[in-house]
This record gives sequence, C-alpha cells and structure tokens, in this order.
Amino acid sequence: MPSDRGIIATVRGSAVPLAGRPTDTDAILRHARGKRFILLGEATHGTHDFYAARAELTRRLVTELGCPAVAVEADWPDAYRVNRYVRATSGDHDATEALGDFRRFPQWMWRNADVLDFVGWLRSHNDEAPEGRRVGFYGMDLYSLHASIAAVLDYLDKVDPAAARRARDRYACFEAFEGDPQGYGYAARFGMTESCERAVLDQLQEMRRAAGELAARDGRQEPDELFFAQQNARLVTNAERYYRAMFGGRSSAWNLRDEHMAETLEALATLLAGRGRDGPIAVWAHNSHLGDARATEMGAAGELNVGQLMRERHGDDVLLIGFTTCDGTVTAASDWDGPAERMAVRPGRSDSYEGLFHAAGIGNFLLDLRERAVARMLPERLERAIGVIYRPETERQSHYFTARLARQFDFVLHYDHTRALEPMERSAAWDAAELPETYPSGL
Repeated sequence: MPSDRGIIATVRGSAVPLAGRPTDTDAILRHARGKRFILLGEATHGTHDFYAARAELTRRLVTELGCPAVAVEADWPDAYRVNRYVRATSGDHDATEALGDFRRFPQWMWRNADVLDFVGWLRSHNDEAPEGRRVGFYGMDLYSLHASIAAVLDYLDKVDPAAARRARDRYACFEAFEGDPQGYGYAARFGMTESCERAVLDQLQEMRRAAGELAARDGRQEPDELFFAQQNARLVTNAERYYRAMFGGRSSAWNLRDEHMAETLEALATLLAGRGRDGPIAVWAHNSHLGDARATEMGAAGELNVGQLMRERHGDDVLLIGFTTCDGTVTAASDWDGPAERMAVRPGRSDSYEGLFHAAGIGNFLLDLRERAVARMLPERLERAIGVIYRPETERQSHYFTARLARQFDFVLHYDHTRALEPMERSAAWDAAELPETYPSGL
C-alpha cells in the first residue's frame, strides 16, 4: 500500500489550487461537454462553500454548455414552485416567496442564503432567454406523499373532474394517516391497516393510459403541468412503498429512495430531449447519493445509490463530482426535527481522505481522480459524511465510512476550512453558537 508521504506527493503534483478564478474549474467543464448528467455532491447538508461552488459550476453549465435543468435532493412539489418562479409562470414576487413551500425539516437545506442567490440568478437568466430555452428547477425526492396527492387532485379537478373523483376514492386509503406517512407505513407493514399499494398503482396506471386525453384537455395549463401531475402520481406510488419499507430494514428503504431519484432524472431527461434540450442536467445532492456506492462500504452492505445507477445505465454520459472538507463550521441539528445549529466540524482524522488532503498543505483544490497516477496512489480510506444531523461526540461511528475515492467520483473538490450555511430562518441556537478558532483543543 502506498505511504501517506507518497500519496501526498502525488496529490500535490496533480491538484489544481482553487484560487477563486473563473478558470479554476475548467477541467470539469471540459469533461462535462457532451455528457447528459453532471452530479454535484456535498460532504454535508450545511456547508456554504459546497453550495456556493455547486451554484458557480451550475452557472457555467447553463451559460457555456446549455444546461436545461437543475435537479435537487428536495421534494418534487416544493421544488416545482421554484420551477414556476424561475420560469416566470408563478405569482411569487421574489425568490424568498418561491422557496416558501420548504417548510419540512430540514428547512435550511433549501431555505438558505446560497440557494436564494442562485434562484434569483436563475430567474434573471431566464428573463433574458427565449421561453423554449429557459432553465428549470426540479426536485427528486419522495417524502411528499400528501403534498403530491393534493397536487394530483388539484390538476385533475381542473382538467377532468370525473377522473379527480376516482383519484379521491383511491387516495382515501390514506385519510386516517393524514400528515403521518410513517404512521401509515408502520400500520401497513404490520397488518394493522389495509395497504394502499393497489390503489396508488391503479391511479398511476390510469394517468399514464389517459396521458393523451389529459394533454388535449389541459390546453390552458402550462406545458409542464401534465408532466408535473404524472410525476406526483409516480411519487405517491413509490412513497407508499418507501414508507412501508422503512420498517423492514435500512437497505430496502434507502434503495427505493435512490431508485426513485434516478427514475426522476431519467423522466426529466426524456421530457427535455423531446423538446430539443439535450444539454447536461445539473444534479445537486449529498455525496452519499451521488458517489458510486459500489466503491464504498454502503455498497458492500447491499445499498445502491443514484451515482451507481446512473453510471450503470448511462456510462460515459455521467460525470460524478464529490466534495470534502477538513474542518470549519456546519449548519446541522443535534437530533431529527431539532433546530438548526451552527456547529464546529472536528478536524479530519489522519486516516481519512479529509486528513490526508489537509496534510498536503495546498488549501482548497480540485483533483482529477481519473488521472492514472492519482487513481493508482489513492487506497481505500475513511471518508466523512455529515447529513442533517451532526454528532461530533460519536463522529467515527456516526459520520465516517470506508471508500475508494477514485472509483467513487471522477473529480473531487476539497475545501480545507469551510463555514456554515446561513439559514433564512436563523434560530437562537444558530446565532448563539460561539466557536473558538482553537476548537477542539481549546475546549
């Protein structure tokens, strides 16, 4: 196995320092040309530097390569409100209003200063573009069971009231669990209530069979409205399976969720290709979703993810970009549904990629993992992942996993010292945080 000294020398010889210049990420843009899916990760759900870098890369994909859409790790109906705003088809007056449906924990993932700036930029860009060349903003996730039911009913009420009545009858299966999809999943899993599986599948199949007729009836609707409704019906079907699977093991639920996200990307790509929009789609989600799971211990445990599925299905049409950080601050919660806190990130372990990259002494840099010398010199090592929960006191068990970085991603962007994402709703816990520069040795 290569020594750390040898690995550091290879990193130093191959890394491109990130000095804040427009040309810093030229290598990514060169490799992105001609590809269909550009997957842009993040090592945490609460780091400003990752969001800012993804936004800048996406702006370049839009302006230089004709990117037609941004797909994010967010619920489909919530993100679709943003889509309507950036495409100038909603009644929202500004980006702050357009982000108003992101009310579910963790709000800060999408209601934050960096997303606000990007959504504002996207609207300004679209205002200068012809209608057929505007860039969309879409969600990929499936937590919005009840919101998606409401969206399907709202659409059918407008275009086919009889179909809406049939849909209400089918979706009435969930009425006893309004607002509590996990409660439904538990009850259905253990036979305490009738499963809604057949009802939601019947509804999806009816909407697919009637697509032509519905399209003819919704002439006064926006062009994407039928697609939006169909995707909501598909989401309800997959969410029903997901919430039942939650009580049958982590791998099953995780895999259903990532399969849904991959299917959403493919449906979006098909829609856009039919309109002559074949530029690269920018995808924003956590490293754990976008790095190839086959190169990590999660893959060994039977879990797959979006990055793996897209590589398997689309090969060289996919570019995977990961992010890492050594230390700094992060916006996260201590427990699920807890308030956003500004926390200190412990320095990366010496046996991790984060610690290794810090030891290289370069600061912020871009590394092309497809270079043969780099790939050969990067062994399996620990990698850190911080989601919406951060528990530094159990960090090794809670946030590190083994990975082969050069097989997991095509490029990695390392930001050595990062700062927390700024939520639009700053809690007392977030504002009150006092984080000494000497953390953790100064505690």
